[in-house]
Amino acid sequence: MINKPRNTSRRDVLAGIFTAVAATAAPVYANAAGFLRGAGDIRRIRLNSPRTGESVDTIYWIEGEYIPEALGEISWFMRDWRENEMIQYDPRNLDIMAAAAKLMDTEEAYSVISGYRAPATNGMLRSNSRGVAQNSYHMRGMAADLRMSSRSIGQMAGAAQACNAGGVGRYGRSNFVHMDCGPIRTWRG
Repeated sequence: MINKPRNTSRRDVLAGIFTAVAATAAPVYANAAGFLRGAGDIRRIRLNSPRTGESVDTIYWIEGEYIPEALGEISWFMRDWRENEMIQYDPRNLDIMAAAAKLMDTEEAYSVISGYRAPATNGMLRSNSRGVAQNSYHMRGMAADLRMSSRSIGQMAGAAQACNAGGVGRYGRSNFVHMDCGPIRTWRG
């Protein structure tokens, strides 16, 4: 007798992925409950880089667990492209970015202007601009400078601020929003 394959649901596939990667729990982010309430069993992030031409569209969290392989892929994507150097990118900032995208009701990928910055890159950028912090959260893998073609700076910053979970900077002249998972604060650059 030939057994017909049963219909596999997306949840079955994701559960299989979850089991295969044996994800470990990450520390709970203090403000996560508010901005991720109702986020569901899956968190996804879509990113592209105008600098490298690379893109990432991945599920990085399933049913309360971060997926280490996905976080590794994202960390490589968010690397300092000038120095080709990476560190482990903070998943709390991914949560802020994913929650902001959900609030904006968009599936468009964020265009990443800057993710992780090596100290040498941060120093170089700082010498050319007043808007680069000496102890930038970029150097800790806790920040990203982002833009979207379908959303304004105001819409992006408003969604990030609604998450109530980190720093949000509006850079109108350069057309990007800074999001980080540091202390809650806002500014204009």
